[in-house]
Amino acid sequence: MESQEPNVTKSPLMHSNRVLVKTVLEGSDVETGFVGTTVVVGGWVKSSKEVKKEPVPPPSPSPPMAADARRAAPSGTKDVSCVEILQSQIPFFRTIIRVLGGSASSPAVRQKLESLIPKPPPPSTFFLEINDGSCVSSLKVVIDSAIVPVPAGQILPTGTCVLAQGVLEKPSAHGKQIIELKVEKILHVGTVEQDKYPLSRKRLPLDSLRDYPHIRPRTTTVASVTRIRSALDFATHTFFQNHGFLHVQVPIITTTDPEGFSEKFQVTTLLGETSKKEASIGVSDSDGVSLETVKAAIKEKSSLVEQLKRSDSNREALAAAIQDLRKSNELAQQVETREKSKPVTAVKPDLVNFNADFFGRQSYLTVSGRIHLESYACALGHVYSFGPRFQADKRVSAKHVAEMWTAEAEMAFTQLEDAMKCAEDYFKFLCRWILDNCSDDMKFISKRIDKTVADRLEYMASSSYEKISYREAVEILRKVIDKAFDTQLQWGVPLTDEHLSYLADDHYRRPVIIYDYPKAVKPFYVRLNDDRKTVAAFEMVVPQIGTVVTGSQNEERFDILNTRIKEFDLSKDQYEWYLDLRRYGTVKHSGFSLGFDLMVLLATGLTDVRDVIPFTRSHGKANN
Repeated sequence: MESQEPNVTKSPLMHSNRVLVKTVLEGSDVETGFVGTTVVVGGWVKSSKEVKKEPVPPPSPSPPMAADARRAAPSGTKDVSCVEILQSQIPFFRTIIRVLGGSASSPAVRQKLESLIPKPPPPSTFFLEINDGSCVSSLKVVIDSAIVPVPAGQILPTGTCVLAQGVLEKPSAHGKQIIELKVEKILHVGTVEQDKYPLSRKRLPLDSLRDYPHIRPRTTTVASVTRIRSALDFATHTFFQNHGFLHVQVPIITTTDPEGFSEKFQVTTLLGETSKKEASIGVSDSDGVSLETVKAAIKEKSSLVEQLKRSDSNREALAAAIQDLRKSNELAQQVETREKSKPVTAVKPDLVNFNADFFGRQSYLTVSGRIHLESYACALGHVYSFGPRFQADKRVSAKHVAEMWTAEAEMAFTQLEDAMKCAEDYFKFLCRWILDNCSDDMKFISKRIDKTVADRLEYMASSSYEKISYREAVEILRKVIDKAFDTQLQWGVPLTDEHLSYLADDHYRRPVIIYDYPKAVKPFYVRLNDDRKTVAAFEMVVPQIGTVVTGSQNEERFDILNTRIKEFDLSKDQYEWYLDLRRYGTVKHSGFSLGFDLMVLLATGLTDVRDVIPFTRSHGKANN
């Protein structure tokens, strides 16, 4: 009779035979589902339990009979384990002890001989909840201790990686699980040093998890945030591709300042050369000494002081050594203060020949990709970009870090109203996408983080947005009498976070689009309005978050743009290529930027952007 192959489910992962936990749990909704099929499942232990089995009485046949039975067994019989063999031979060992010890032998001898009998560990069953990151829920895995290839205690700790093959069955006991895996074979166990593992503690606060960016994705919260972030990423490309935009990769390294007044990270390979030139200038005291040199001197002088204390040297020599050590410590403090105060990205232009730098001129990490996108919009129509943007801003804020991702779009033959409409449609599309495609994660977010987040997204996906001018916003804020703002409001200055929060959260209680800002508070490239005081720029302000989208109609007139570059005191040489777009076939065009990390913050109900970015880069922090 031919042997039948086990009913093994096919994996949705093209390059792996592993089946996702999500696939198993979703497929088990149907009564027939996956029950009875053999699968390979992998994941990390979220929780565990060990249940001891009742001891099995030893078999009664004598050793010769047992041996004869084994010889007579058919060749197709399943192999027995070492533990089972030892257990079957225990009566034989006890007979030998009785013969050797005899009835007259001392109890001590018998006890010593008894101790020579190997005692197998008591059998038990392991119940593990494992999660592979594909969904919020975990799969219950049942393992017999006899098949575990590592000591029992090493498979139970939280964080242990387990890859196992087994049969999916209906759970033996009533509970939350609708299906469980009865393991037949352990394929891999990745053990954990439990006393050192950061996630051994339950419910570690999010701010503590920031110190372990390489480990925190294993938590349920960060895993949900990451899946939502991935969905928003996909939705971004889906929206623009469906609306006729072409994806263009703009440079991360640039020689221009797209904003005209932003803090920039300088890119250079000449820091070593700068240090050499500073040293050759000849500076006094702490400026000419490295911290390492001072610390080495302190170590030597401390050793000298200890020697003098132990010897019979005179007090004057000891006092002089102590005074010398004190001065060295003071010098170390000065040097350390000096080094901390030095901006790490700054290179003194008077000490460096930038012609010899890697790019032959001063270069920076880009703050915005919009002016580069204009080049392709003026040739291809509608284009977009999606990537990291950088600001060397040291401010500490829950909604700003040094590296943040931005989705940017530029559209030829459009004006301010077109950019505002496109930005609103894109934002609503993202809100709807999350509600339609991340239901399980949103249920978890609503339960653990913010009960109102789903309702808020639904409202923003379906409601109309208020549109007001900057002048109207100022008039509304000036009439507020029940709230005192920290910053005094006057026309011509940027609206602060508290001003914007009042408009979106308290006054309108929905997203607000504010347009026609004073020209002094917006970038040089924004189109100047007819009043010559304001420019065609806008901001979309969202409740609880603040400004999520900024946009503008860009200046297409050569003379006015040239004048604006001079007003911002920018180097005209750096923007000649940008002026060429006005010299050769100029066209009206507009665009916008969406703060992608802030959008994730909005969708997850969290309050600090550092908790929704995989690897945060902020002032004083660049882990991993």
